[in-house]
Amino acid sequence: MRILLALLLIGLAVAGFATGSIGTRAEETTGAAIVAPVQAVPRPDACLNAADLREAVADKRVIEPVAAIRAARKVIPRAEIQRARLCRHDDVLVYLLTALRRDGQFVHVMVDATTGEISGP
Repeated sequence: MRILLALLLIGLAVAGFATGSIGTRAEETTGAAIVAPVQAVPRPDACLNAADLREAVADKRVIEPVAAIRAARKVIPRAEIQRARLCRHDDVLVYLLTALRRDGQFVHVMVDATTGEISGP
């Protein structure tokens, strides 16, 4: 049931963004300055695949995805992390985390993959 509800919310969010009825800037009462606006999100083709992610973690070039999720939870504590990707952004590797807030809005949080610090937009 939770999966069905999440899929429904994702579909509604995509439809809202497509029609322009949902704004593109995430608003959070705490940490709004470090939640990335949609236009600052790395392109999907700049993201690494699962095999490259595992190799980077095994070589200790980046932190584990769990550590990035923990860092994001400090910024958006009650949001549900839906997806975590390792991407290149401005010649740096970052984890791009997509989270679903309790109000039904999706937010993107970028975490520096080498230090585990939240990256600004």
